[in-house]
Amino acid sequence: MSGLYLSRGLFPHDFLRPTVEFILRTQQESGEIPWFEGGYSDPWDHVEAAMGLSVGGEYEAALKAYRWLVRTQLEDGSWWAGYRGAEVDNGERRETNFVAYFATGVWHHFLITGDRDFLLEMWPTLERAIDFVVALQTRHGDILWAVDANNSAKDDALLTGCSSIYKSLECAHNIAVTLEQSRPRWLAARTGLGAALRHKPERFDRTWESKARYSMDWFYPVLTGVLPKREARARLAGRWDEFVEQDLGCRCVADEPWVTVAETCELVLALLAADNHAQAVQLYSWLQRWRLDDGSYWTGYQFAQDLRWPDEKPTWTAAAILLAADALTEYTPASRLFRQVQLLDFMETDDRWLQPA
Repeated sequence: MSGLYLSRGLFPHDFLRPTVEFILRTQQESGEIPWFEGGYSDPWDHVEAAMGLSVGGEYEAALKAYRWLVRTQLEDGSWWAGYRGAEVDNGERRETNFVAYFATGVWHHFLITGDRDFLLEMWPTLERAIDFVVALQTRHGDILWAVDANNSAKDDALLTGCSSIYKSLECAHNIAVTLEQSRPRWLAARTGLGAALRHKPERFDRTWESKARYSMDWFYPVLTGVLPKREARARLAGRWDEFVEQDLGCRCVADEPWVTVAETCELVLALLAADNHAQAVQLYSWLQRWRLDDGSYWTGYQFAQDLRWPDEKPTWTAAAILLAADALTEYTPASRLFRQVQLLDFMETDDRWLQPA
């Protein structure tokens, strides 16, 4: 189809309803949301898919997804890297950004529903998860990316992963404030992490090849609010031509002819965070060519070989489409989550967040 140009206040309900239903069909009875039918799930992408359900008004299904995480959480507050039904699919490691993203999803759902009972139900799980993540922060401010099956920390940090954690700590703090639970250590961890992300590049990719060729390392510090607006705009402009393929989308890596739908949607959010609304609208308009009749979307497109590749239609890609549409149209109260940074304090009311759909 031709480009879909979204405007504030005009969320395309009918057009995106099949995308919501695609996620619903893939969700298991347990609440787990695998990448695709018969596939595995991981905690980060499971939460992303649940957020898509919340945007689509499927609150009970989203609640089931979060309750699945409550039931599968390990005693130390973490989750394994992959699951397939009731079985652990990847028991080699537990990744800190996967664990922290639970807070982002929970806060996102609360912003849409205003359901304080939901926050109360999720609080014990969230507290254990964030404590697990914060315990892996080094004295330099970075947060180690994972622990292995023997509970040994992997001594390196990911720029994208730590940027995601930075947003998750914002959300965890806001949940704590909303529930009148003081957790100053979480806020201090966020401050230290932000300083490392902004001023200590040597703390990332210390034991492996630099991941600067990945587009997520380029735009995630913007998407998650690590950088102030002026620096954010300069960062996006500086490597735009390396990563963005005109009329197609955002490359996954700079040196491969492969654009991906989810990364393009996340770049849309980063552009909105940097106040580049017109550019975000245009970028999103390119994505509908990757949509299927059932409302799902291909992972991406290898334009040198003219192939939709890989042959997958992930739930988290569908969710990214919904989250970007929400942010562009300002449809739900959660549409602001990735467009701005906002830290509540105990002297403020959180009523400004609460505009239930």
